[in-house]
Amino acid sequence: MKLEGSCHCGKVEFSLTSPHPYPFNICYCGICRKTAGSGGFGINLGGEAKSLVVVGEEFIRVYRALVQSDGGTEEESPCERRFCGSCGSPLWIWDPRWPELIHPFASAIDTALPKPPERTHLMLGSKPDWVDAYNRGDDDRSFEEYPEESIAQWHERLKLSK
Repeated sequence: MKLEGSCHCGKVEFSLTSPHPYPFNICYCGICRKTAGSGGFGINLGGEAKSLVVVGEEFIRVYRALVQSDGGTEEESPCERRFCGSCGSPLWIWDPRWPELIHPFASAIDTALPKPPERTHLMLGSKPDWVDAYNRGDDDRSFEEYPEESIAQWHERLKLSK
């Protein structure tokens, strides 16, 4: 499926091909909450990096979050969060460990997205008390941290891959 997206002010527009267009992950981690200004919906789509076309690239900025290492020290994540430097809209995440993938924020996508038949609530261990784990359906799955199932595996299990 071709996804088209943009920032709030319209200075950045992008498109890419996604075999995994269902926005099903609801992430409650502090990084998603603070950089995207919400209780969730971090990186929940998968796209093909080779298909990415960007207009307004000069307005894009990159943020690398500080994360806890296994040894307990804080270090910069290799994961790059792209956002509009003019309006601050989160656009997508790219990680050099998986260079073939782009993970657009569903909030930046202008294309009508399909409604997922179930959702995955992840990083609930990081959820502050003021945030409710909302829209929990009977078939939804919940995890204190990250699930084993990838975005691609979720789509395959539910026979939603295109």
